Amino acid sequence: QVQLVESGGGLVQAGGSLRLSCAASGRTFRSYAMGWFRQAPGKEREFVAAVSWRGGSTAYADSVKGRFTISRDNAKNTIDLQMNSLKPEDTAVYYCAATSKYYTVDRRPGAYDHWGQGTQVTVSS
Repeated sequence: QVQLVESGGGLVQAGGSLRLSCAASGRTFRSYAMGWFRQAPGKEREFVAAVSWRGGSTAYADSVKGRFTISRDNAKNTIDLQMNSLKPEDTAVYYCAATSKYYTVDRRPGAYDHWGQGTQVTVSS
């Protein structure tokens, strides 16, 4: 069983940066592919970024490519999401997720079976 706790959300002006972190518990963390998703009010949860179990493969949504960077540290059981050049449309609750089903990156929310509680990111214009 894996438990995920996000941190690092907050309020930032457009063009600014934030770094989200996700701390995972459980010995099997390093064998799970991980992802970040977000959900804005009135919208469905959408894929943001994913990283394979060893960190060798990453994937990004087109809307964040070139601005966001996902990384993981299996020694520390953490994954991070560095968010630069933030835009008001990035405002959402951001969720960390883990999948025990796949080792490689996956963009589908249904592929993930462990979720954090979410952290709010608000970007003002």
